[in-house]
Amino acid sequence: MPPLYAAYAMVTLTPMLVLGVPPVWTQPEQVHLSYTGVSGSMEVTWTTFNKTESTVEYSLWGGRLFDMTAKGNGTLFVDSGEEKRKMFIHRVILTGLKPASAYVYHCGSDAGWSDMFSFTALNDSTTFSPRFALYGDLGNENPQSLARLQKETQLGMYDVILHIGDFAYDMHEDNARIGDEFMRQIQSIAAYVPYMTCPGNHESAYNFSNYRNRFSMPGQTESLWYSWNLGPAHIISLSTEVYFYLIFGQELLFKQYEWLKKDLEEANMPENRAARPWIITMGHRPMYCSDDDQDDCTKFDSFVRLGRNDTKPSAPGLEDLFYHYGVDLELWAHEHTYERLWPVYRNKVCNGSTDQPYMNPKAPVHIITGSAGCREKTDRFNPNPKDWSAFRSTDYGYTRMQVVNTTHLYLEQVSDDQDLMFRGLHPRLAR
Repeated sequence: MPPLYAAYAMVTLTPMLVLGVPPVWTQPEQVHLSYTGVSGSMEVTWTTFNKTESTVEYSLWGGRLFDMTAKGNGTLFVDSGEEKRKMFIHRVILTGLKPASAYVYHCGSDAGWSDMFSFTALNDSTTFSPRFALYGDLGNENPQSLARLQKETQLGMYDVILHIGDFAYDMHEDNARIGDEFMRQIQSIAAYVPYMTCPGNHESAYNFSNYRNRFSMPGQTESLWYSWNLGPAHIISLSTEVYFYLIFGQELLFKQYEWLKKDLEEANMPENRAARPWIITMGHRPMYCSDDDQDDCTKFDSFVRLGRNDTKPSAPGLEDLFYHYGVDLELWAHEHTYERLWPVYRNKVCNGSTDQPYMNPKAPVHIITGSAGCREKTDRFNPNPKDWSAFRSTDYGYTRMQVVNTTHLYLEQVSDDQDLMFRGLHPRLAR
């Protein structure tokens, strides 16, 4: 018996040697949708951390489940942080969708499937009246507006989400783990409606690599600038950051400008402007603002508005271009506040009339909506704004927009602090 006790004691006190086995990361996550700009289509994007096939199985709502299959590609993205973390970004385009029809889908491969999600294919009619939620500067920490947006998306209130730059704060941090977590957070919105984006200054690390790899926007510009049509609106997404990060290629500034000019020329062709009279732009850094944060458009005149004279050749700004081609509405973020401007051009108010300033306005209307919630919290306002500032709020919140028809566009700002809506009607410039 004593030897047995001794042996037992030896076994219980000897540490067990366990060989570490790396986990297999084949489960899809960070699922999100985007519109390709082509009628009857939708793009599904997701992430895995091991290489797998890229498949979406989908079906019409109420039909035989997953009776259609689409294949795509997974591309390796290596983050530029110290760990050089690897992930695979999968993209699959669904085509032949019936406009305004509901679909269910899941994505992945036989090595792992996502949850089942649903979406409604966008209506390709010019009489469609699309509903948007729009905001910028939503972070992984303190995303105050996110819960309300999640619920409203589940209630079917929106056809499209516009995220106007600055994601996660910041996607590259902790070797891109913050980016992973943020994309998991917005899956509850972006897996159900197209999540359309533009880059902000917080995406600049490693030449905007996390932004360019994680999102899938129309065109061939790695989501930096593009345009698309929805209902009676032509929507243009642009990068304001080409004016600030010349280190990544001054030629991008001029390339985008020439693209914008050509795109606006086409949008203003008589047959195109008749079908889609609204021209709406979205870009991160505003041309005008009255925040007291010593940033661009408060400390100095906006490069985006006036251009830069320290480049060779001088870089043109966008205000004259947008004014010349009759842009109706310009959506911005960056300032962590909400500000609605009167119609303005070259610092001058150009209201349609005294009683109805937004009826047939004589210049573009600017909306700044960068208070969705992030770790930097909200900004303060200059106590003495210029005449073009119509309404200001430091509350957390976001903007709702509906392109009602060819003559009316409706905007309202949601205060997530006070549970209020600040409404504003903006009829289209008459022609």
